[in-house]
Amino acid sequence: MNNYATVEQAVELGLLEAEFHKICEILDRKPNFTELSIYSVMWSEHCSYKNSIKWLKTLPKDGPHMLVKAGEENAGLVDIGDGLACAFKIESHNHPSALEPYQGAATGVGGINRDIFTMGARPIAQMNSLRFGEYGNDRTKWLLKGVVKGIGDYGNSFGVPVLSGEVFFDKSYDQNPLVNAFSAGIMNTDHLISAKAAGPGNPVFIVGSSTGKDGIHGAAFASKDITEESMDDLPAVQVGDPFQEKLLLEASLELAKTDIIVGMQDMGAAGITCSTSEMSAAGGVGMNIDLDKVPTRQKDMKDWEILLSESQERMLVVVKKGEEERVKEIFDKWDLNCEKIGEVTDKDELNFYQNGEKVAQVPPSSLVLGGGAPIYDRAYSEPSYYKEYKKFSINNIEEPKDLREVATFLFSQPNIASKRWVYEQYDSMVGTNNVSTNHPSDAGVALVKGTNKGIAMSVDCNSRYVHADPEVGTTIAVSEAARNIVVSGGAPSAVTNCLNFGNPYHPESYWQFVGAIKGMSKACMQYSTPVTGGNVSFYNQSVIDGNEVPVFPTPTIGMIGILEDVKNIMSLDFKSSDDLIILVGKSVNDIASSEYLVKYHNVDASPTPYFDLTEEHQLHHCISSLIKEKTINAAHDCADGGLFVSLVEMGLYSNLGFDIKTNESIRKDAFLFGEAQGRVVVTTVREKLAQIESICKNFNVPFEIIGKVNSETSISVNKHSFGNIEDFRKISHDVINP
Repeated sequence: MNNYATVEQAVELGLLEAEFHKICEILDRKPNFTELSIYSVMWSEHCSYKNSIKWLKTLPKDGPHMLVKAGEENAGLVDIGDGLACAFKIESHNHPSALEPYQGAATGVGGINRDIFTMGARPIAQMNSLRFGEYGNDRTKWLLKGVVKGIGDYGNSFGVPVLSGEVFFDKSYDQNPLVNAFSAGIMNTDHLISAKAAGPGNPVFIVGSSTGKDGIHGAAFASKDITEESMDDLPAVQVGDPFQEKLLLEASLELAKTDIIVGMQDMGAAGITCSTSEMSAAGGVGMNIDLDKVPTRQKDMKDWEILLSESQERMLVVVKKGEEERVKEIFDKWDLNCEKIGEVTDKDELNFYQNGEKVAQVPPSSLVLGGGAPIYDRAYSEPSYYKEYKKFSINNIEEPKDLREVATFLFSQPNIASKRWVYEQYDSMVGTNNVSTNHPSDAGVALVKGTNKGIAMSVDCNSRYVHADPEVGTTIAVSEAARNIVVSGGAPSAVTNCLNFGNPYHPESYWQFVGAIKGMSKACMQYSTPVTGGNVSFYNQSVIDGNEVPVFPTPTIGMIGILEDVKNIMSLDFKSSDDLIILVGKSVNDIASSEYLVKYHNVDASPTPYFDLTEEHQLHHCISSLIKEKTINAAHDCADGGLFVSLVEMGLYSNLGFDIKTNESIRKDAFLFGEAQGRVVVTTVREKLAQIESICKNFNVPFEIIGKVNSETSISVNKHSFGNIEDFRKISHDVINP
């Protein structure tokens, strides 16, 4: 164990000079190259959260349904009743997808599903949140095709449906796309598998695929900027095998039903290094690991290559001593590697051996969050654009004379247009859990088999809003996720997040991050939806012509809610002609940060749209009551593109048009295309109107009857023809087809 590493090597591996000296203090000597490599990945932002943990600790983590809190296990876990729990999480795979979109996205799907079934839960649903550059760019189309195919091929082969998601295009993502993958699974509450090692003498197994050279230094790669030289890091991109993952799922869940398992963890970022150190530190133990026992794909792999490989479909398992053969029998049955590579010890030491020699010795407590990993308090400052955006006035924007032309224009924009090309590549019916396929709703809804319950889930974030005002924009993101669940008939339960930001060493980028955390905390406390975990992805920016350009700050919110009976799901489609169309919520003279303002008027500088957290929450209570009392037959929130877009979307599913009038106290363009928050469109039969009025007044929520559903496909606004549903279907469907 000589050949000491140098500070120059540390810097090359992404560590700071001060961090190298701290490692020397911890070890009471200089590290060798293998040990330095271990610290470089474990102290990377991706693994240690060293630049974000101070603020992450301020997020609310307690709630009425919590079984596992943030940071305790591989994913969050909430009680859904009847002895069942839902495990769910969202994570990013941004940097790998920027270089190799197919494998980058595919392995993101594989990794998030492993986080779920490693806990003992069977995945039942997936979602994703995708961000790309301007749609017209060749690179954007290449990335879009690769990412969508990677998600589709892996998820379809693995056998878990994609229920919903979002796709957003903006020039800030031109070089650095965002690929955020969400998974949810169901388990018995007494089948929870811990991610802690325990019991000195207990054997340690590596199970699943063989270890190769793909993904080496992937965690460190995810913790630096995308540059023109990033293709040199292509080996940091992993390669996935969904069929191997399916076998690993079944073997893991079979193992979970036994009483021989002590702990298990997915080998994601930093591979064997991360799983051995985190499991050891969590259990207050150590491990002796023989790297010669690790099944490898290539001959003569170096010790640090084996330790840092991020080859997919692998897990570390600690079982009770004496039960080795039972473990092997299970994994042999599923034709998977299952090799004992070490044992648990009672010391705060990770000892790695190769060819009979000790190649590394490090204390696991020094590698992890809350142990020796550094924690930084980064400086932040308000960017100059923030106050400039606040100066925007709607009075400076001339209202177009031809609003039908505006409507047609909006449906030709990639952010509003149909994402049919995307979702048709995903199998939404595999596993027969998807309730929302036959009942289109704002949230995806998955059946909990063996019960009448459903899990409603949504991923949301309008990053344009967050850029305009990080705190308010993130509060809106949480609120929209909750609103989508509420209008689908569910009750919001808990949140996971994927925090995508620029370089944390840049004060203006870090200001956006801090604001987002504050906004998320405020909203989650309002809705009693604790944060169960997620991940932070910094360094999402490109170096173009020597200038660092950060992406829009994108704190993607993944939220789940409970439907006690899936028969009560509320769909968004128009049901019958002559049904009344009612706008529930406050109408405001506002077009700030709307797709209409940015794309039609080419105005980027404006604040967030109108939003009031208390009013929003009252709206949720009101809509829940309307659904519970069976007074409405359709509900759809007003979001991107505004009221008119929502109405057309409701008509597209049923092929029914609508006839509406605008509010005389509001500009017509603001009423139709503004994105003021806290509004939901509902439809009802006339006989229910009095009951609806009573409920809205009881919750002090404004409402207005704006029109009716047509018996044909025609659309009219203030008695002016806006064409028909088929016109907008054709415009919308022809936009995205790379």
